[in-house]
Amino acid sequence: MHFEYKNTMPREQSFSTEDILWGVGIWSVILTLSPVVVLYVLMVA
Repeated sequence: MHFEYKNTMPREQSFSTEDILWGVGIWSVILTLSPVVVLYVLMVA
């Protein structure tokens, strides 16, 4: 399955598999980076 022509497809469905994967990936990055940022701020302050 290729997603090259995703922009030309009508957005009838609410969520596609790629959107769910993007959401999970972004949230996992945010959740893993937020404690690191907090610890860094506490160490520097």
